[in-house]
Amino acid sequence: MNIKDRINYSAIVDRKPLILPGDGKVIVWPVVNLEEWPPELPLPRRVLTPPGEGGHVPDIPNWCWSEYGMRIGVWRLMEALAEFNVTPTVSMNGTVPKAYPRVAEAALEAGWEFMGHSYIQKPMYEIEDEAEAIFKTMETMKDFCGYKPRGWMGPGLTQTENTPELLVEAGFEYTADWILDDQPCEVKTQKGKLYSIPYTTELNDIPIMLSQNHVSSILYDRTMDYFETLLREGEQNVRIMCIAVHPYIHGVPHRIKYFRQIFKELSDNPAVVFMTGSEILDWYLLQHSSQEN
Repeated sequence: MNIKDRINYSAIVDRKPLILPGDGKVIVWPVVNLEEWPPELPLPRRVLTPPGEGGHVPDIPNWCWSEYGMRIGVWRLMEALAEFNVTPTVSMNGTVPKAYPRVAEAALEAGWEFMGHSYIQKPMYEIEDEAEAIFKTMETMKDFCGYKPRGWMGPGLTQTENTPELLVEAGFEYTADWILDDQPCEVKTQKGKLYSIPYTTELNDIPIMLSQNHVSSILYDRTMDYFETLLREGEQNVRIMCIAVHPYIHGVPHRIKYFRQIFKELSDNPAVVFMTGSEILDWYLLQHSSQEN
């Protein structure tokens, strides 16, 4: 199916308004990404390049950079979210429960929603058997958390022309890979229903910190500027704001205070409703159903 044929064009100004109960105007969707980077394989990202700019395995400095997030950083993120009673969605590789059982079990105990992030941290178009990776992710995570994860996000938001159909066949209901809207929308497949929940590259610490090389406070500054606009627009039609972080980036000492400040200010605002991906999907489907009747 042609890429542009998968999602109908829809101008926000032409849509029937979506609403929240009470004073709610903006849905905030926090996402924490938990990944395994095996040190014996080429690493998906690097913070430090070796002399000569070449690549090598094992890449100990960059593996340690990621490992810090799972040993130290993730606990800072958990503490900050728990302080303000915020339940995030955790985008997780299927290998994480085995590689980092202490982290995965803590997320499960805290009630975080689990979302598939492929089986290994590798672009979907480089995986030899995409169907196996998707189905294996579903089965592995279902065995760990006790329910079928409803959501999916490809590593680096990557997919192939076959991904939407494979996701539906595996039992996934929503995807975060289509970053083209402030509201959910349907992704057409030949196998059944699939919905896009608005993820982000604008409030995501990978492009902000690794590609754009901003100062430590930028996620806070950008989030609050972003929220200011959505709050005004949400008076007429509810918008969704996703905040996506990684433990090795925002769980570090010089950034965690800004992450905490984001959730302190948002939790104090009556216009904010925190939701997981599944809660957003259920809310949207209920709204959509009521608009059709």
